[in-house]
Amino acid sequence: MSKISYGSAINKALHLEMDRDESVVVYGIGVNEPGNIFGTTSGLLDKFGQQRVFDSLLCEDAMMGFTLGAAVCGLRPVCIHIRVDFLLLAMNQLVNMISSFTYGTAGKQSVPLVIRAVIGRGWGQGYQHSKSLFSYFTHIPGLKVIAPSTPADAVGLLRSAIRDDNPVIVFEHRWLYWAEEDVPEDCPQIEIGKGHILRSGNDITIVAMSWMTVEALHAARILESTGVSVEVVDPRTLRPLDIDLILASVRKTGHLVVTDGDWLNSGFSAEICTQVTELAFSDLKSAPRRLGFADCPCPTVRVLENGFYPNAGDIVRTINIILERPAMDLSDENFFSHEHRFKGPF
Repeated sequence: MSKISYGSAINKALHLEMDRDESVVVYGIGVNEPGNIFGTTSGLLDKFGQQRVFDSLLCEDAMMGFTLGAAVCGLRPVCIHIRVDFLLLAMNQLVNMISSFTYGTAGKQSVPLVIRAVIGRGWGQGYQHSKSLFSYFTHIPGLKVIAPSTPADAVGLLRSAIRDDNPVIVFEHRWLYWAEEDVPEDCPQIEIGKGHILRSGNDITIVAMSWMTVEALHAARILESTGVSVEVVDPRTLRPLDIDLILASVRKTGHLVVTDGDWLNSGFSAEICTQVTELAFSDLKSAPRRLGFADCPCPTVRVLENGFYPNAGDIVRTINIILERPAMDLSDENFFSHEHRFKGPF
């Protein structure tokens, strides 16, 4: 085991897979800039050369069309978008072509490609640069969608994504790049479609995605001091979703809170709540609850931004309401410590 960061884990996965398979190529806007996309592409150009590691056009639609062409011509491309917001400019290629290409060829043509999309808040990035858009992509048949929240998951799921013969979108929250944990030296693959339990508990289930796993674990530690046992479930894969893992947890606790780093209206959190209600209604002791972005564009001013994004404090207050417990004094808690590790948008 060795302690590495989330960003280093992604970098490790790319090195390992490019060493293993010469058909793997990596490209995107800013890939070879000094910041190396939060360090995730560091060393790739020097080791593998510009035929396999290169910057791309400032045209997301062209990038995505190139990615499809590369995949059907025998490569395994990894296309990087430093902001998911601008992936919207490539939706025609992604939704009308890539997602349905294998179906359109009656299964004769695989489309082995990976799209890395950076999501989430930074330093007052405002409404153009801070989206997540989970539900946009999980809505489309033919796309696999993963959202690793830990270094071990980042390296293991990305290795599996690169080897997958289907298009896979990888959501990477920019505040996670400096999270650290011990990762096995051999960096094993993690199966796409399998979630895991980040923390066991008996009183209430939190399903958390991407950055919100950090907030959920923080909330669980606060509540533990008052005798509340919280189970935190990380789906890791949003499509296909490991609903059986979530159902097992809800059947044990009887309560569900879904913490989503996205808007709630027609969001991915609604999908989880719906499936749990349909499949485990009789096991619920209370109605499922959701937490997510405020229902407005993301503000740039810091005090408004703090109100826009849910955090551990919001989770604690919601759980106390569900369990009919008194409100807690959270004035001594620091809910914004992680941002001090964030080194900038690139």
